[in-house]
Amino acid sequence: MAMKKQVRIGMVGYKFMGKAHSHAFRDIPFFFDTSVHPVMQAVAGRDEQGVKEAAEKMGWASYETDWRRLIEREDIDLIDIVTPNNTHAEIAIAAAKAGKHVICEKPLALTVEQSQLMLDAVNKTGVVHMICHNYRFAPAVQFAKKLIEQGCLGRIFHIRATFLQDWLMSPDFPLTWRLRKEVSGSGTLGDLGAHIIDLARFLVGEFSEVTGMKETFVKKRPLGEMDIRLKGRVEGDKWGEVNVDDASAFLARFENGALGIFEATRFSRGNRAGNRFEINGEKGSIRWDMENMNNLQVYLEEDEPGLQGFRTINCTEVEHPYAGAYWPAGHIIGYEHTFINLLAEMMNGIADGFSPAPNFADGVRNQEVLEAVERSAESGKWVQLSTITQPS
Repeated sequence: MAMKKQVRIGMVGYKFMGKAHSHAFRDIPFFFDTSVHPVMQAVAGRDEQGVKEAAEKMGWASYETDWRRLIEREDIDLIDIVTPNNTHAEIAIAAAKAGKHVICEKPLALTVEQSQLMLDAVNKTGVVHMICHNYRFAPAVQFAKKLIEQGCLGRIFHIRATFLQDWLMSPDFPLTWRLRKEVSGSGTLGDLGAHIIDLARFLVGEFSEVTGMKETFVKKRPLGEMDIRLKGRVEGDKWGEVNVDDASAFLARFENGALGIFEATRFSRGNRAGNRFEINGEKGSIRWDMENMNNLQVYLEEDEPGLQGFRTINCTEVEHPYAGAYWPAGHIIGYEHTFINLLAEMMNGIADGFSPAPNFADGVRNQEVLEAVERSAESGKWVQLSTITQPS
């Protein structure tokens, strides 16, 4: 048997998302017969002790303390960016110029302009690129897409989508990088809203206009950091100002005439990861909840009267997208498998020379929606997506 071509990976960052991506790279060959084989070549991080320990624990062959060195290495084919948002553009553009394929965590950048520069860079060099919106790759979400494309729901009228969390509600939780605009770009809007925006674009279509609002409930917080369990560590007695939103909500119109309602918050008590949507069409409706990610609720108007109602489909049959790669029907998969599915598509894209969706073009479109919502929240008016300009 001929050996498969290797894709040697260099990952920048190694904490929460680094752990998720590392696990996925390790498991791809176990579940998927991709045309190329991922090799965990090196991981980069500024804290030498921390990155060394992460490399040993997660299975990376080597480590670097400077991401630039990672890009310079000739034994790296793909750069995986799992760092804070303000670093994405510089790393991705440098990687593309060096001829490396690139996958980047969301949101793609801090601004539309930055994201467009990233897209221009990968297009110019022809490298394969993706953005890591992993929720697209839950089998139930992929099956929802299939039902919509097949016309089972008919014309789409509505989408309601939320991403609700509660980990930030204590006023003593520290001012981590996610709460600093210069690092994160925005608060819940860019962190959580980016995911439901991407799901809406994937399932319903492109946005045409939005009107939104946002709020910061706790204005000042003690300085500190997050740990791997999303619990804060306060450092000393210094405090700083929170300059991003704690909650955001917006209405939307889509190019196909559908209406959307979106909410993202970290102040929804009892919700750990309430990523949910409902889509209503002329022939039926679907519902999905990430905390029960294997299940898709489906209502079809053509069902016999008396038997009509939402049915729960456990999307673990071989007929469901990606499910056949894992266990027998009914043996559910979890959050980590969404990353395996996504990165398996990245491997196939590298093998075949194309950039699977969602890629940097999707990242730019998502960034345009985020920026439109921010403009609307500031002006109190509807903002059309066509007014969100890109550099020439």
